[in-house]
Amino acid sequence: MLRGLYTAAAGMVTQQRRHDTVTNNISNLNTPGFKQVNAISRSFPDMLISLTGIEPEHNKRLGAVNTGVFAEESLSIHLQGDLSSTDRASDFAILSDIDVPGMSFDSSGKYVNENGEITFQPQVFFTLQDRNGETRYTRDGKFTLNEEGFLVTGDGSFVLGTNNNPIQFAPNIAIDQLVLNANQQFIDNLTGDNTGEQLMLTRIENPNMLVREGNSKFQLAGENNQFRPVNADDRFEVRQGYVERSNVDPSQSMIDIMAALRAYEANQKVVQYYDRSLEKAVNEVGRV
Repeated sequence: MLRGLYTAAAGMVTQQRRHDTVTNNISNLNTPGFKQVNAISRSFPDMLISLTGIEPEHNKRLGAVNTGVFAEESLSIHLQGDLSSTDRASDFAILSDIDVPGMSFDSSGKYVNENGEITFQPQVFFTLQDRNGETRYTRDGKFTLNEEGFLVTGDGSFVLGTNNNPIQFAPNIAIDQLVLNANQQFIDNLTGDNTGEQLMLTRIENPNMLVREGNSKFQLAGENNQFRPVNADDRFEVRQGYVERSNVDPSQSMIDIMAALRAYEANQKVVQYYDRSLEKAVNEVGRV
């Protein structure tokens, strides 16, 4: 009897995590560069059920039973978000559609070959250096200039240039007079001079190797061959005066949150049924 109780309880925990994941997606609908997160659920291993109480050589196999479900992991969906115009010179958005020879990616950004092997579409990211000197990646291009002339994110992380150093401009240059050309080089719009600074954009081969850290930043947990600077063959563009909107689908999120709620309630009813059954077994049947 208790096996069903544990299975229903595991289902409640899984649906609660699914609900929390969708709620987090909805709360970040207006967060620039935010990538939708999906909770992946898997079942526990099946158990073989056999008839007991008879001679071992006559054991009869009754079949298999599932022992519950659990929320194994949360995967970010690194698909291109819509671009929104802000007309601010400090805002930048990446528009990328990376091709891989011999592969055609579906709407979820993955390709499955005839052997079932999955390849995810590479994505392009801004390259940052956090306050601890560690390299991080983001699609949130809302930058500012600090008092020392460094190009920084909202949490103070430095935006890196192609020389792998933080981008820094002369004290007399304001952010509004900077123009980004097609080669991601910053031009002083007043003088027409090249400032010598160029955005460093990184191509991540498998974006699912990125670990979310908060503030729209990611840490790469893969090997060194999983990333490289972009080159001229990569299909991407950086637009100034735009930000990339969250790629969360609000309509689908509302459907998912209602489905999680209904599934949670169904499992809750099962737990209540087992509770009443156990109560009757202890207080009434045991009395007899």
